[in-house]
Amino acid sequence: MSRRALNHYRRHFLCTYDVADDKRRTKLFEALLDRGEHVQFSVFLCELNEPEHAELVALSRELIHAEEDQLIILDLGSSAVDLGQCLSCVGKEWTPMVRSHIF
Repeated sequence: MSRRALNHYRRHFLCTYDVADDKRRTKLFEALLDRGEHVQFSVFLCELNEPEHAELVALSRELIHAEEDQLIILDLGSSAVDLGQCLSCVGKEWTPMVRSHIF
């Protein structure tokens, strides 16, 4: 199955967090870094399929304290849509990193 055919099942997500504890914050940062592009201090762009999204949510629930911390995961739509076409920047330009999926 071609990469283009699989794009239908992958989606872009904007993930941003506010975590009070350094140890928890580092673990969440590393989990997000494994799954996406670190674009700003506590902001990541991730391209995930449904099982990867569920895995990230489950792992995040284990890592953070619900009373103190927060992870926001915003669904930006299909990965077939070029984020460069719908994302605008003021100031420093965003250049997406080149990623390849191993199938």
